[in-house]
Amino acid sequence: MRPLDYLQSRLSAILADLEAIVVRESPSHHQAGLEEVAHWIDQQFRPFGAVTQTQTPNGPLLRVEVAGRGKRVLVLCHYDTVHPIGSFQPLWRVEGERAYGPGVYDMKGGIVQLLWALRASRELGLGWPQLELLFTPDEEVGSHASRAAIEEAALRSDAVLVLEPPTGNGDLKVARKGVGQYRLTAQGKAAHQGVEPEKGINAIVELAHQIPRVVALEDPERGTTLGPNVVRGGTASNVVAAEAWVEVDLRVWTRAEAERVEAALRALRPALPGASLRLEGGLNRPPMEPTEASMSLFEMARRIGEALGLHLGPGRVGGGSDGNFTAALGIPTLDGLGLFGEAAHQPTENVHIPQIPLRTALLCGVLEEMAR
Repeated sequence: MRPLDYLQSRLSAILADLEAIVVRESPSHHQAGLEEVAHWIDQQFRPFGAVTQTQTPNGPLLRVEVAGRGKRVLVLCHYDTVHPIGSFQPLWRVEGERAYGPGVYDMKGGIVQLLWALRASRELGLGWPQLELLFTPDEEVGSHASRAAIEEAALRSDAVLVLEPPTGNGDLKVARKGVGQYRLTAQGKAAHQGVEPEKGINAIVELAHQIPRVVALEDPERGTTLGPNVVRGGTASNVVAAEAWVEVDLRVWTRAEAERVEAALRALRPALPGASLRLEGGLNRPPMEPTEASMSLFEMARRIGEALGLHLGPGRVGGGSDGNFTAALGIPTLDGLGLFGEAAHQPTENVHIPQIPLRTALLCGVLEEMAR
C-alpha cells in the first residue's frame, strides 16, 4: 500500500489526534496548558523512541531520539501558540474542507503530521533516518529558552526539517528574513513645562528627530524594513519629558544587511544639545539564507511532491522560525513542511483537510529518501 492510500484511509483518526492537541490550549507562557500538551506529545511519541523532558522558564522542552539509518536528521516543532485562552469558541470545528482551532495551522498540525508519518512508515515498513525530534514551548515568543538546545541539536545533525506551515500558496520555505528587535532610548532632562521649560531637554522631541533617521535605513530593493512600532515617553503633560523610547522591528534577507543597519543605528547621534541616546537589542533570529545543500534538500522534496501531485516551489517569507538558527550554523535546513492552511495567528486559523494525507505522505517520502 502506498503511504498516501494508507493515510487517506485513516484521515478520521488523524483528525481526531489533531482535535486532541488543538483543544489543549497552549499559549506561550501559559504553564498549565503547555505542560498538558507536552504530556500529550510525550505519550504519542514514546512508542518511537526515548523521550526526555527539560523544564525551561517557558515550559517543557521535549526531545525524542528515534533510531534509524542513514543521515542524522533534526526535526523541529513548536507547540506554543499565539492565541490567548478562550480565543476560539468552539475550540475545534470542521466546516466543509477546513478544520479550525488555535494553533491548528501554526503549528500543532505539523506535530500530528509528524506523528502519522512515523506511524505510516512503521506500518508500511518504510525507512527513516536517525531522527532527533525537538518540541519547543516558546517559538512564538522568540525561542529564548530553547535556542541553545536547538543549536546544539543542529550541530550534531546532517540536516534539519522544520514542520512549520508552507507558504500561502503551498510552497516549501528555503529562505526567511532575519528578525532584529531594538530599543532606542532618548535621555533628556525634566523641568516644569510652565515655569522653566528652557531648563529641560525634551526626550520626546529628540526621539522625533531620530525616528526618521531610523526609517531612512530601509532598503526596499533589498527587502530591508524597519518598523518603529511602539513608542513611550514622558510622565505628565506639565513636565518636560526626561526619557522616551521606541521599539524597532528589523527584517533583513542577509546577515550583511543586518550588520549594515545595526552599525548605522549605533552611529546615531543626538540632535538636541545635552540629550543622549542608548541602543539596546540586536538580531533575535539570523536570516535563513539558501545554500547549495539546502536547495538540494528542496529539490528532493519537490521531486517527491511531484509524484504526489503537489507542485512545490522554493518559497521566501518575511517571518522567522527556529530554522533561522539552524541555517545560520550552516546546517542544511528545509522549512515549510507542515500542513497546508491559512490565517496563521488569526481567529480563523485553519488547515485544509484534503491536503493532510498529501502533506503527510510527502514527509514520509522525504524521511524514506533521507534514510538511504
